[in-house]
Amino acid sequence: MRDRNRLDPADIRILSAVQQHGQLSKVKLAEIVNLSPTPCWARLARLRELGYIKGYHADIALDRVIDTTRVIVTISLKSHRKADFDRFEAHIQSVDEIINCVATGGGLDYVMTVVTDSLPAFQDVMEQLLAADLAIDRYTTYIATRLIKAQQPNLSKLTANRKQRP
Repeated sequence: MRDRNRLDPADIRILSAVQQHGQLSKVKLAEIVNLSPTPCWARLARLRELGYIKGYHADIALDRVIDTTRVIVTISLKSHRKADFDRFEAHIQSVDEIINCVATGGGLDYVMTVVTDSLPAFQDVMEQLLAADLAIDRYTTYIATRLIKAQQPNLSKLTANRKQRP
């Protein structure tokens, strides 16, 4: 989005509050961001309409629900044509086991995290990717032994740091 400069400090406080706490009542959100409830709620509605809030979700303690296998995978494609990147990225969107995928510059094209219920299930995902003719040249896997940290960046801190630089 190109309209990030239209966000004022109150908008940032609202986005930070919903990022940290999820859905809040009108009164609680207004209290956290130090605005009166009705204007605060109107701002929240505007931020939703403009696409700044993509959704709300719970951070589930997955390890308490099921044992999982988490694998970090780096991928390089055979060629670097836009059509190849587009085809790969479109396909990745349909694979539930891939929980994130980042395009990178340099020697690798993508870094992604795959979560399955077992190592054989992970191998099935990789075999399906290879069979999908996505122009994958090579991939490297790293078995994650423990998840140390996974969270969204601190929006208030990011925006404050940006404003302080010349």
